[in-house]
Amino acid sequence: MAAELIRHDGWAELVMNRPDRKNAITGPMGIAMAECLAAVNDDHGIQVLVLRGAGGAFCSGLDLKEFNADPAPDWLPEFQHIWRGAHRALFDCQVPIIGAMERYAINGGAALALACDLLIVGRESFLQVGEVQIGMAAPYNMAWLALRHPEPVAARLAMVGRRHDGASLLNLGVAYDCVEDGDVLATATELASALSDYPAGGSRKIKAGAR
Repeated sequence: MAAELIRHDGWAELVMNRPDRKNAITGPMGIAMAECLAAVNDDHGIQVLVLRGAGGAFCSGLDLKEFNADPAPDWLPEFQHIWRGAHRALFDCQVPIIGAMERYAINGGAALALACDLLIVGRESFLQVGEVQIGMAAPYNMAWLALRHPEPVAARLAMVGRRHDGASLLNLGVAYDCVEDGDVLATATELASALSDYPAGGSRKIKAGAR
């Protein structure tokens, strides 16, 4: 399964589950993520969601091997619609999303990291909005940056296209916390567990107010 929902007591994990491809993005992943996010909204026992990648990495961006396969995958003609649906589901998620950004979040993967309400990063992990370097737009990165951050932050991330490590992301206000690389997932899950102990429904009310 390209993405799966793992439930815990009061919180859940949405796991991008393509570790052999560094959780690179495909159509099936987008569909599975949207389905998992809909399930989170329907389950009022879930107060917080952790978004992470399987295998110790967050997301390496689009899976170019799949996009350039011959014959083309069945989902390719619908990918733009699928991926927009995944980001819409992230926007519509009714609970806080904590991102566990291990190792890297590149291009399309960076947009997923920026979609998180609270982002935990490693000191050596990096985020890169690198589309400008290949002459492409970065619509979902720009949408999340415009929603969450001032224009100078968006410019530093998207107009130059360089890697930003954990300390830089914390300094820019993109990250909530920067920890040792091996502690990223544990820090994210501990935060999720702590927030899930708050009175039921409060996190959904805060999220609704923010939206």
